[in-house]
Amino acid sequence: MKSNKPKVIKDFEKLDPEIQEQIKLVYPDGFYSHLVYYTNKDGQSVTALPFETEDKHYLVRMTINQAKAIIEEDEDYDMEGNLKDDAKKEYEDKYSDLDYLSEQISENEPTDDDDD
Repeated sequence: MKSNKPKVIKDFEKLDPEIQEQIKLVYPDGFYSHLVYYTNKDGQSVTALPFETEDKHYLVRMTINQAKAIIEEDEDYDMEGNLKDDAKKEYEDKYSDLDYLSEQISENEPTDDDDD
């Protein structure tokens, strides 16, 4: 079923800080491996990070290099590019009442299929 939510295409830096924090919770291992490709209105291929809220579907415009640089420069991430436990806990507590967020977090969690 197609969503009727408005699509918002924005650069990461121009997003509200709250949306940036929520994106970090959904993508605690960084952004670049989650980028999608789409064609913009000028017919150019663009990369973006998908993120959905209750009322909007975001495509956060960024290149692979920008995605890596954002994580490297963000103090919430460690040297390996993973969201630090204290930042994760703070944002989980802050946004615990957002159902759409918990759904996206569970979709992005690694699955443990080892039965050994």
